[in-house]
Amino acid sequence: MKIYTKTGDKGTTSLFSGGRVSKTHPRVAAYGTVDELNAVIGVARAHRPTTQTDAWLHGVQHQLFHLGADLATPLDAKAKWVVRIDTTAITGLEEVIDTMTAALPPLTNFILPGGTPAAAQLHVARTVCRRAERLVVALGEDEPINENALIYLNRLSDFLFTLSRWENMQAGEPEDKWALRD
Repeated sequence: MKIYTKTGDKGTTSLFSGGRVSKTHPRVAAYGTVDELNAVIGVARAHRPTTQTDAWLHGVQHQLFHLGADLATPLDAKAKWVVRIDTTAITGLEEVIDTMTAALPPLTNFILPGGTPAAAQLHVARTVCRRAERLVVALGEDEPINENALIYLNRLSDFLFTLSRWENMQAGEPEDKWALRD
């Protein structure tokens, strides 16, 4: 089977539910950025984080495929096979955030992104996640979306921030606190 189809050669792409839209459509920008986020998380995993971090990120990557399919399928589409992001995915992130936060020192300053390679890459993932969130907000201003998709991305950026701190703590890497004056 060939990987190329040539169906996008004129600047359009297919949605999961059928139909074609421009590759510049807000829906494509949103799920394309979720795909980018998944790849950035893959790079974080390639930096060999702790076993627990890797397991959490592996689960997030699966959820991001669900999220991409959710965003690639209009809410009114008759595509029963699409798994929509639900409150279970959001609650799962919140539980892990709470677990990590209980083990971390209180956050009293902004911290500069960095630390171990995995933690630094998690900060990159956080910023891509925030961009995906903004694009989903923009999509939602034009079309109905699954409100849990937006909530999930908001919570995921919190998760990635907390996970970068947690990963640095596990490695004994001190946080680099931002100072108002250098």
